[in-house]
Amino acid sequence: MKRRKFVENSALTTIGISVLGLQACKQEKKKEEKMTEGGMEVEKEETVFFQISLAQWSINRMIREEGLDPYLFAEKAKQWGFTGLEYVSGLYYPELEKENFSEAAMKNFVDRSNAEAKKHGLQNLLIMIDGQGNLAVNDEAERKAAIENHYKWVDAAAAMGCHSIRVNLAGSTVEEEWLPAAIDGLKGLSTYAMDKNINVIVENHGGLSSNGALLAQVMQKVNMKNCGTLPDFGNFCIAKEDPNNWHSTCVEMYDRYKGVAELMPYAKAVSAKSMNFDANGNETDTDYNKMLRIVKDAGYAGFIGVEYEGDELSEEAGILATKNLLIKAAKTIV
Repeated sequence: MKRRKFVENSALTTIGISVLGLQACKQEKKKEEKMTEGGMEVEKEETVFFQISLAQWSINRMIREEGLDPYLFAEKAKQWGFTGLEYVSGLYYPELEKENFSEAAMKNFVDRSNAEAKKHGLQNLLIMIDGQGNLAVNDEAERKAAIENHYKWVDAAAAMGCHSIRVNLAGSTVEEEWLPAAIDGLKGLSTYAMDKNINVIVENHGGLSSNGALLAQVMQKVNMKNCGTLPDFGNFCIAKEDPNNWHSTCVEMYDRYKGVAELMPYAKAVSAKSMNFDANGNETDTDYNKMLRIVKDAGYAGFIGVEYEGDELSEEAGILATKNLLIKAAKTIV
């Protein structure tokens, strides 16, 4: 289950060594092709076809349960060898809600996040938005309110140099109602975001949004350059035993490989979801080799975000295991 423990590399100090010494040197060099991050052995990224970012949700327990300051996100990501940052709006709500998301509170969020990203030399990529209303709800007034609630996050993303905000497309559970509502909600928000040079991207995040064919249909109907998808390797549960309980048993799953393939033509970001790992370091639910082949065949070469959500490893160990697996799997794809 756990990744191999890293063995400290010994320094090479001899010159003009014997044949046996040369062989030892070659073996040591091979070992040095791997690096250490957080005490774990990880693959180097030189040969992969994408860059790797960190989704802030991967450290949600550190923040929500252990009291980690969410503004240490960039510092942690740098420590673990990431180059891009994917923020999660909800992890800042405790402070923002106190000020009712005032302009001053949002500016403070932007300024502090920018300062930390600059300090650690990392790139702000996107903000994942939750809890701001349902963009695919059937009620027109409620949908309009949800669209407008997202405006401040579009503005924040623009001020942070991000390329996108990630939104959920929750709302009606009736396909005939959900489709037109989803199209209208995304068109309304994407129109506002267009002037800010921000993309509005939808993650398969439960319900009808996890039906790849349906979400692809929405993208076709919206037909805006700044509206796209964020395919997630997991999150393909269409129906839960208890619709009101996110943690209840899934009773209807969409094929994850089919779903990602359907969403990749519209992808402006990709999320590498991970839960648990076997003794060889492979994710137990997702074949990363197969998934990355789908991603590469779609011509994608942007960032792939690590999003660890398991509970059998610490968040740090799970993040590094996912990053390592991404690199290892990518090296098998020619």
